Formats: sequence, structure tokens, C-alpha cells
Amino acid sequence: MPEGDTVYQAARRLDAALAGSTVTRFELRVPQAATADLRGEVVHGVASRGKHLLHRIGTWTLHSHLKMEGEWHVYRRGERWRAPGFRARAVIGATAPDGTEWETVGFDLADIKVVPTADEDDLVGYLGPDPLSDSWDPAEAARRLHADTRAVHVAVQDQRSIAGFGNEYANEILFVRGILPTTPADHVDAAALVDLGARMIRANRDRVDRTFTGDARRGLTTWVYGREGRPCRRCGTLIRRSALGADPSRERIVFWCPNCQR
Repeated sequence: MPEGDTVYQAARRLDAALAGSTVTRFELRVPQAATADLRGEVVHGVASRGKHLLHRIGTWTLHSHLKMEGEWHVYRRGERWRAPGFRARAVIGATAPDGTEWETVGFDLADIKVVPTADEDDLVGYLGPDPLSDSWDPAEAARRLHADTRAVHVAVQDQRSIAGFGNEYANEILFVRGILPTTPADHVDAAALVDLGARMIRANRDRVDRTFTGDARRGLTTWVYGREGRPCRRCGTLIRRSALGADPSRERIVFWCPNCQR
């Protein structure tokens, strides 16, 4: 599942190709935005905000969310797409100042909207501080997290508190901090948890393969995530698995070590 670091990397690739370019093709294959046409406009840049992607084009912002399976691809004009066309939800063609012709394609995207850039906060203003943003505010993130009385595994994924952490990060952060996932968020050291999570996601934003252990080899990248029934890398106790969520429709898989997390 795409998390904040994945979305940040996607924004960086898109920005490298599109920033300063003039839009020559603008096709949104979703009913609510199908009539939008930004051809002739200049792409000012592409940025991430938590798990949201923002293309700033002319005086407009194209907003998209990767959800579970979404992805953006960058191609030179005429290159064969690496995914079937029926999955494409957005296609942006652009010509760079040096004449290079780009084509970026968003597959399996969600929440596609085009709004005036001045109204961008209507879509993402509710998000909490983003550890990958220049405006990262750890104190505010800790304050929001500490105000939440739900299980910390649920609270740390609430994008209103911290933008960017998903289920994999929640599991790994709580293991390293030695916190049982069901512990109420207002019972933990929120500042220390936020600091660790920020350092983790910042370390991963420039990596090809995400790792929490420092080892990028296959099967060695996580402490507990995806390791149900296997020995804990610290103490040897078998990792357990259950589910938690804000409600039954939003449950996420939880992995933990019953000895290291109490």
C-alpha cells in the first residue's frame, strides 16, 4: 500500500519531468472531471501532502490519491505504457522548455479533482503535519496524537494527526518503541513516537526499497510487519497478528511481539 514516502517519491519524479513544461494533453477519465482541459497551461510543479498528490498547473490544482493500488508513471512521448490503458485515470502530456516531450499517466487513481489552486486547502487543509514537508511541525503532530484516546495503532494512522503514516509504518514504529498496539494514544510518549516515525519515513524517502531494520535484502526489511508466526528479531518470541480499526469497515492488520511490546 502506498504510504507517505511512496507518494513523495512519485511527486518528485513527476515534478522532475513536468515542472516548467507546457501541457499539450490533459485527459481525466473520470466523470466528475472529464471536461477539465488545462492544455496550454504551464506546470508550476508537483508536490505531495501526506498521501495526496498535487499537480499545480496554471491557476489550477489537479488532486489525486493513490489509495491502495494507484500509481503514476512517467514516459517519454511514444513509449509503451507499462500498465493496460483501461486502468488509466489521468493522462498529462507536456513539452519541456528544452523540447523534451513527456507523458505522465495515473493508473487506478482515486479522489481525482480539479480545483483553483487558491482553494487547495478545501481538499487537504484538514491534514495534520507532514514529516516530509518543509513545514513539518513535530510539536503539533505530537499534540494531535496525544489528544486521541483510541488505540495508538489506529491513532497514528489518522491523517488528521500526522499526514503520511500508513499501516506498515504504524506496526514498525510501535514495535521499535515497544508499545502494544492497543494502548490508548494518550497513554504513550507522543513526542518520542512522532520523532521516531519522522526519522523512519525521512530515511526511506530516498531509498528504492523501504526498510525499517536498515537491511534492504528481501525478507529482512521489517521487524514485525508481515511476519506472523515467525521469531521476533530481538527476542525470538513468535510474532502475533490481529486487526484494529476506527470501525469494522476500516480495520487494518496488526503485527506485534507479545514480549517486546507490553
